[in-house]
Amino acid sequence: MRNLKVTMAYRGTRYHGYQRQNNGITVQEVVERCASKILNEPVTIHGCSRTDAGVHARAFCFNVETNSNIRPQGFIRGVNGELPDDISILTCEDAAPDFHARFSCKGKEYLYLLHCSESKDPFTTDLACHYRRKLNRELVYEAAQHFVGTHDFRAFCSNCAEKPNTIRTVYGFDVEIDGDQVRMLVKGDGFLYNMVRIMVGTLLDVNEGKIPVDRLDAIMADKRRVQAGRTAPAHGLYLNRVFYDEAQLHG
Repeated sequence: MRNLKVTMAYRGTRYHGYQRQNNGITVQEVVERCASKILNEPVTIHGCSRTDAGVHARAFCFNVETNSNIRPQGFIRGVNGELPDDISILTCEDAAPDFHARFSCKGKEYLYLLHCSESKDPFTTDLACHYRRKLNRELVYEAAQHFVGTHDFRAFCSNCAEKPNTIRTVYGFDVEIDGDQVRMLVKGDGFLYNMVRIMVGTLLDVNEGKIPVDRLDAIMADKRRVQAGRTAPAHGLYLNRVFYDEAQLHG
């Protein structure tokens, strides 16, 4: 039995997230169907994360166990030949038998894209959040640094009332502006449900003067979701990188 480590990219617009569900088409369902055809056996893929409906991925990792002797390049070409245009296999390699895309993961990096303009951009529909205000980069970057470090992020999590551990470590939170495009990059050892989208939404509230920067630490300490800002739309969010070497988290 072989264990293949695979990375893929996908546009999440028309999917009900990554994980297989009964109420709509998902990325996992589509990839499993295509991979099973190429491997000539039914397979289950094990993903590194559970992205929500409308969320995208630039480098999503999964592993799949197979009895096939297909070469990695053959897997890439074969599965890509079956997949729709909004999903693409990027890499494939043989991995150790105990490698698991989720449980072997040391951390992730998420990207959030904003198009900051009064006018919408037809070329970024469903690929970036349309934000009709200018972003004060210095203010928002200052606010974002309050998230860096090891904290209890319960206030920045949806449906976490019964989750026993909401402590996570954020290693970096950058804010980049290029014309009308804003890129927010956040790297951490793990993320709670909607955590990145709530952090981004809170930064937008800071930008609009609804939440003072000096309130962020108190909001964190309060641990109530109602104290934090809005939840930013799903379609601006991308799983950007997945780390299996802890040293990469500090780079």
